[in-house]
Amino acid sequence: MNRPAPLTSRKSLFNSVQQTPRQTPKKPPRIVVAGAGAIGCFCGGLWAAAGFPVTLLGRARVLAPIVQNGLRLTDFSGMDKVLPRGSLSCSEDPSVLAGADLVVVAVKSSATAEMANLIAHHASPAAMILSFQNGLGNAALLQDMLPGRDVRAAMVPFNVVSRQEPELDSEGVVKGGPVIAGFHRASSGGIVMASGPGYWGRRLTLPHMVISESEDIAGVQWGKLLINLNNALNALSGLTLVEQLQDRRWRRLMADQMAEALQVMRAAGLRPVSTTPLPAWTTPYILRLPNWAFTRVAAQMLTIDPLARSSMAQDLMLRRATEVDALQGEIQRLGHATGTATPITDLVIRAIRVTEKKQAGLPMMEPSLLVR
Repeated sequence: MNRPAPLTSRKSLFNSVQQTPRQTPKKPPRIVVAGAGAIGCFCGGLWAAAGFPVTLLGRARVLAPIVQNGLRLTDFSGMDKVLPRGSLSCSEDPSVLAGADLVVVAVKSSATAEMANLIAHHASPAAMILSFQNGLGNAALLQDMLPGRDVRAAMVPFNVVSRQEPELDSEGVVKGGPVIAGFHRASSGGIVMASGPGYWGRRLTLPHMVISESEDIAGVQWGKLLINLNNALNALSGLTLVEQLQDRRWRRLMADQMAEALQVMRAAGLRPVSTTPLPAWTTPYILRLPNWAFTRVAAQMLTIDPLARSSMAQDLMLRRATEVDALQGEIQRLGHATGTATPITDLVIRAIRVTEKKQAGLPMMEPSLLVR
């Protein structure tokens, strides 16, 4: 007599369906990272180290050291991977998009439209387009300019800084001459992308880079925006992120800026999804805690390398235009639309604009200058 099959709970059945490999291609997808800056080189390098065919599409000043001497990837946890030259392709020619199964868009927000045009001209209509960009409107712009294609937003929570690493010989002795391009992940967190067909999150996940999928990617992006509002404050302070967070004056300003943004979001009916274990609305209260209490709570929420700075600080150090319009600018525009005042946001935007025009690097500003 045949025995009945064992009962399966809904949860275990769901997990078994999610994990079935039947729709996963045997070969890894061909990835083109379009806009190979710090995030693009780090993520692309990790995929290449895991055996994915990866091409970095970017500028010669970034790609030349990789072509000549390889790539080194490190992080706050002690990860250390060296990719010898030739481990991944590098190109300035957008025609490389033609061979991509996946295009990871990692350009700054101001270059999104230009990249969309290049993708439309060169990439296969079947290629999946994944935006690894800051801000909220980039994936929507890509979708508008690339109708009928699979375009998805993603949220990258961690910070990556560029480092030039001395080249070592087989005995570990520093060589003279060229250096290896290095990229260091200085904070923790897993990538979240919009859900959809193809099991892309699972296919792209690596031991050192987990990628999950969410049906509320807009909420996830608004939650990340709340955290990214500190990019500008960190840049204006001239401090490392750890030094800034250890200064209660800066934390209070961070809290006030975040509370202002949360008020604007509430007025617009938006519900940000927290990027930490605690709800987004609790973060301003945590930031205002005394140093001893904040240190204990923050240690459970986030890991930050002692040398980490925000990407906006790096932009000012390199005399480049920042993405303040894609961060504070979103809150300012939403505030105008809902009739909600944004005095702190307005001051921060003005301070960044003045600093950009001066072309003098980090301003080393005191937080009192940003308080009315």
